[in-house]
Amino acid sequence: MDMRRIVDVLAEEAEQQIQDRVWQVTPAERALALEAEAGLRDAVGPPDVQEALPQIARLEHLRETLAALAISLARTHGRLAWFLSGALNALEPVLRWRALPADRGGTFGTVLPSPEEYTQAEDAVRRLQEVLAQISRVRS
Repeated sequence: MDMRRIVDVLAEEAEQQIQDRVWQVTPAERALALEAEAGLRDAVGPPDVQEALPQIARLEHLRETLAALAISLARTHGRLAWFLSGALNALEPVLRWRALPADRGGTFGTVLPSPEEYTQAEDAVRRLQEVLAQISRVRS
C-alpha cells in the first residue's frame, strides 16, 4: 500500500471516530493539531513549488515533516497520538531515502527514491495537513 493510501485510511478512520463521537477532541488536541498542521505546511508546499526544487531540498522538507510529527506525538496521548503515530508509520520509507549518490562504500541501507515517490510522499503530507486542520476545527 502506498503512503497516500495509508494516510487516506488514517484520515477516514479519524473522521469516522470524530463523527461518531468516539473521539472527543479536546481543546489541547485542537491546538496541537493546528500546530502540527502548520509545521507540515511550512515544510511541504504546493505541488508546483515542491516539484521545482532539487531532490535534496525535497528530501529535507519531507524529513522536516517527520520531525514536526514526532515532536507533536511526544506532546500528546490517546487518539491524537495514535493518529500521529500512524502518520509517522506511513511516511517511514522517507527515513531510508537519500538524495546523494554513493561514490564509494555502503549507504547504510538507504535508497535513491524516484520522482514519483517524492510526489507520493508530498501528497500524503498534504492529506495529513488537511486532516490535522479538520481536527483543529472540531468543536465538541
